[in-house]
This record gives sequence, C-alpha cells and structure tokens, in this order.
Amino acid sequence: MTETVPEKMLACVLHGKEDARLEKIPVPKLQPGDLLLRVEAALTCGTDLKVFLRGYHERMIQPPSVFGHEFAGKVVLSENGRFPAGTRVVAANSAPCRDCYFCGLDKPNLCSDLLFANGAYAEYLRIPSRIVEENCLPLPPDLPAAKAALVEPLACAVKGVEDVHIKSGEKVLVIGAGPLGLMLARLSVLAGAEVTTVDDQPDRLAVAAELGVTNIVAERLSLQLIERLRHDFTPYKLGFDCVIEAVGKPETWNHAVELLRPGGRVNLFGGCPRGTELRVDTTRLHYDEISIYASFHHTPDTVRKALEFVKNSQVPAFSLVREGRSLFDLPEILKEMRAGTTPPKIAVLPRLAAGARLSAEELENFSASL
Repeated sequence: MTETVPEKMLACVLHGKEDARLEKIPVPKLQPGDLLLRVEAALTCGTDLKVFLRGYHERMIQPPSVFGHEFAGKVVLSENGRFPAGTRVVAANSAPCRDCYFCGLDKPNLCSDLLFANGAYAEYLRIPSRIVEENCLPLPPDLPAAKAALVEPLACAVKGVEDVHIKSGEKVLVIGAGPLGLMLARLSVLAGAEVTTVDDQPDRLAVAAELGVTNIVAERLSLQLIERLRHDFTPYKLGFDCVIEAVGKPETWNHAVELLRPGGRVNLFGGCPRGTELRVDTTRLHYDEISIYASFHHTPDTVRKALEFVKNSQVPAFSLVREGRSLFDLPEILKEMRAGTTPPKIAVLPRLAAGARLSAEELENFSASL
C-alpha cells in the first residue's frame, strides 16, 4: 500500500557552529529520476560531528541545511522505475559523473563533478537521480536498516584496505580505533593479516578485540611507544608491513611513516586540515623504498562490496552500531559525541520516541518491524 507523505517533516537543521535545531520543514520535492526515502535509520559519524562543530562543510554543507549522510530506508515516492515505492534501499552519499577526466581514468572518487547528498537526519530524504543510478542498492527484507546504513563508511574502509593491497600473514598496524579505524582493522583481519591497534580509549579497543584484532595497545602514540611497537610486534624489530593512520593528525601521519619496515606501505587514511604538511626523511623514501598512499572516499565498486560484507556479517555491524536513539535527541547526541561519551555509532531513528534508547539487540528487532 502506498504511504501518505505529509507536506512537512521533522529534520535536524544546521544553522552554524554548534547550532543544530529540530524543525518542521517541507518534505523535499523530486526531480525526474529521483527517489523520496522514508529514513528508517541514519548513523552518527565523525564527519557529521566536524560539520556540527565547524558549522559547515566546504564541499557538502552550507547552512542552513539538513545534514547526515549514512542512511537506509524505504522508498515512498519514485521517479525511477528500478526502485518502485515500497522498495527498501541503502544509498551512498555521492555519485560520480562518468564524463570527466578522472572518471575516464577509473578514479570515480576523484570525479571533478562528484555529486554529494546530505539530509539523513530527517524523516524523509531525497536521493538525486545520479546517486539512484550509480550508488543505490536494494536491501534484503531481513536486513535491519541500522545495519545497512553502515555501508557508506564501510565502503570508504574497503577502498582504504584495497589501496594498500593487504595480504595474508602480514603485520598491519591501525592507528586509531574510532569507527573507521575499527572497520579498517576488521577488513585487515578478513584479509588474513595479524592486526595491531593503538588507541588511548579502552572502550574502543574492546570493540577492536571483538572484531578480531590480535594486539591491543591502550596508549597514546609517542616516540617511546613507536620503539616498543617495533620491538614487540614486528619481525626483527624492523617495523610493520603496512600501517594505516585513521586519526587525521599531522603528528600521527609522521609517526605512521616511522613505523614502517623498509619496503612497507602506509595509508594516511585520516584526513588532516588543509595547509598541514607531512615531513618525511628522504632516506626512508629512497633507500628504504617505502610507499605512501592516501585513500579518499569510496567508489561504486566498494559500495557494493561493503553491502556484501554487511549482508553476510563478515563485518558485524552491531559491534559498531551499539545503540539506537530518537531523532528528537540528536542535538544532545551531538554534544555527547563532542565530549567523547558515545559508542562508535548510534542509529538515529525518526520513528523512535524521544528519550528512548535501544540496545543493539533491541535495534535489530525494532528495525525489522519497520
């Protein structure tokens, strides 16, 4: 049965720095090829926290604007025959143009006209036609939306691990156990690597252990710790085969390079502010033949791979998405994220009553009932 779509919806609107307000705004209008999605679940994300703290995003958000970009839900209005009303879908937050120089090089993540979509912290969300064609995927009936919404960030992690070609038996260090660090660690485990994770927050490291990480180091990275990591976890104390930096600080980028063995690879995955610099001893580059990578965003291919990882539970989504809360509570959730008191991911649920909290088990049952 076709759902009745109201004229207005509840949404969290960013007005500026640390100024997010719940408001009733018009439901988005569709253009040819678009979909209107009733959001079943939207996930919290470090990027959205940065947007909240800064009051904008250079490429994606200019206030006032609804934000949020990790989501899954049900199509309620369709201008696209592939996804009729009633279809449950997950979509990425962007799509390439397929016509520019970088798309021609098979680098769609670097597309000169990469189209972004935001607005998941709302009851309804418009998915633009290009994203519908490139990065919108149907969901199995039994896959909870709170799990499916993990596809977008996981697709970025899939690209990060693929870029550095992690192989079975390698010693891999992941610096940082935030949500993306945890996903990068899990994917490295699935590739057959022995993974070490460093973070100074024990609760995050407990999740890393759940995800199969072999060595847990609860300490802030320092010059002293670099020597211990080499000594304790790498053959002949030479350094790691591969290091993935998932913090996004210039000093951590430099430490990541120092932790490589000769011939090793580093992925400087965590983004740093514009204008910061990486300083590398040229001896490391030339005589040690290290390789430096940096992965940005995702591709249509990694989006599809990410959905498979979630569907078959190789990446157990509810190890990361550990709580469900109401859209009404999002302004408070953002403040808690700023204070560092939240789990890796929270599922924001537009149909959940204000003040309610769901465990991961309750989340699965709640999502299945939508």
